[in-house]
Amino acid sequence: MARRKSGQPVNGWLVIDKPLGLTSTQVVGKVRRLYDAQKVGHGGTLDPLASGVLPVALGEATKTVAYAMDGAKRYAFTLRWGEATSTDDAEGPVVATSPVRPTREQILAVIPRFLGEISQIPPIFSAVKVDGQRSYDLARADEAVELSPRVVRIDHLELTEQPDADHAVFAVGCGKGAYMRALARDLGEALGTKAHVRALRRTAVGPFTEADAISLDSLEALGHGPALLERLLPVETALDDIPALALTEAEAKRLRCGQAVSLMARVHRDRLRSLTQGSLVCATAGGKLVALARYEAGEVHPVRVLNL
Repeated sequence: MARRKSGQPVNGWLVIDKPLGLTSTQVVGKVRRLYDAQKVGHGGTLDPLASGVLPVALGEATKTVAYAMDGAKRYAFTLRWGEATSTDDAEGPVVATSPVRPTREQILAVIPRFLGEISQIPPIFSAVKVDGQRSYDLARADEAVELSPRVVRIDHLELTEQPDADHAVFAVGCGKGAYMRALARDLGEALGTKAHVRALRRTAVGPFTEADAISLDSLEALGHGPALLERLLPVETALDDIPALALTEAEAKRLRCGQAVSLMARVHRDRLRSLTQGSLVCATAGGKLVALARYEAGEVHPVRVLNL
């Protein structure tokens, strides 16, 4: 007999305004206890010293986490000039200093170098795996860590404030995998000085923004009643950029059973106008999300079936 899962089958997305000092995993644990949910995950790690938007997936929404993490992200960070740290943020000790403090004009002049697709070496204190081990575990054990550069996308980089000669505040829009700590470090190097992130806040992940977010304190104050469920966003929120394809109940049943649905008949031509070979679609029936599916050679094949 299959073992019964503990907790309740709660489905949806919750956007937490993560406070400083907590790990993303600790936030997930608190949400799990509040909702007594069977399955909980998050859509993109935030370091303990970072605050802001942390999308948390409950139940069937966990099947869409990868699509949330692929979405564009927005950050605001304060950079400290003249000091490099072991972690590229305020957590680690200072390992190098420089007397150079760049002017506003100098900063604006190098920003174009960091736009578009750029090569970036992740911080050694990161979750990147090296021979099967997390880089931060190796770094904490004082083992030498060499990470390979990777291509990341920076869509927007704006100097928004200079509180004093030692600090600058930036707004950033980027793609998956870009590290703000590495960006700050590299900005310092490009300007002939040292730098690290002093404060970091994420303001958006894909469709999830600060406007959707609730603090843990406010969430706990709601108790365990219907008000908690009212804070949940639909599972399909993470799939806003994926086109929808309406199915009949018979077609939906085939997808749920792992079978492909043929759309080769002439009657289906209007349904296919928005689809291209290999495209991902949100298959729906009766207004409910049935599955993430892929369109190939006139057929829709299930990728992830959702039980909503």
